[in-house]
Amino acid sequence: MQLENKVVIVTGGAAGIGGAISRVLVARGAKIVAVDLNAEAGDALVSGLGENVRFLAGDVSDKAVAEAAVKLAKQDFGGLDGLVNNAHASRQAMFNELTEEQWDLSFNTGFRATRQFMAAAYPLLATNGGSVVNFGSGSAMVGQMTQAAYASAKEAIRGLSRVTANEWAKDNIRVNVVSPMALTDGVKAWSEAYPQMYQDSLDKIPLGRFGDPETDVAPIVAFLLSDDSRYMTGQTVMADGGANKLY
Repeated sequence: MQLENKVVIVTGGAAGIGGAISRVLVARGAKIVAVDLNAEAGDALVSGLGENVRFLAGDVSDKAVAEAAVKLAKQDFGGLDGLVNNAHASRQAMFNELTEEQWDLSFNTGFRATRQFMAAAYPLLATNGGSVVNFGSGSAMVGQMTQAAYASAKEAIRGLSRVTANEWAKDNIRVNVVSPMALTDGVKAWSEAYPQMYQDSLDKIPLGRFGDPETDVAPIVAFLLSDDSRYMTGQTVMADGGANKLY
């Protein structure tokens, strides 16, 4: 199997894109530690996927949660081979209307969480090499209105990913970014709040639809975690139906 016996931490791994990633990784042979605030979804994930999943309830912006996730991976599964930094909470508003609390929410759950999980995971990943998959956003690359806090955090994550791809290459740790355009609950809420912006985005997708988290996005993450992508690092992979073709 593509990911047989690989141990992977997935943040935001109980629902949405993260839940889809968790399901696909386990189906392809991985053992995962899913970290999420949603304990009910986490319990359902474990119930559905069985012994190859551990769930850790916690706030990804808390450094102690990152350290606990790495400890759990080593304790229950013997090590760590991959990290998926999927979790990110944000609120949409025009730049002049964003509050300090909204800026903090995006950077704490997005950039800060990504940095802390990478730092916590590094010692284990460095022992045998491994793969980190971080998440970017096309909204950042094109400057989508109402997305200033989210886009800024995503571009900070991309910058961090490129630097660590260079710094960690000596340890055979690969760091790549996936930028998806998927029909998540957050996108659905955005489409209801800003229907014209949503339609404008949809009209720019050559394949004519937003992606499905499980069939269109998660398999790309699985590829980047696997040995099939062992010669790829520092890249941004656009899983967006062709909407952004210049990155």
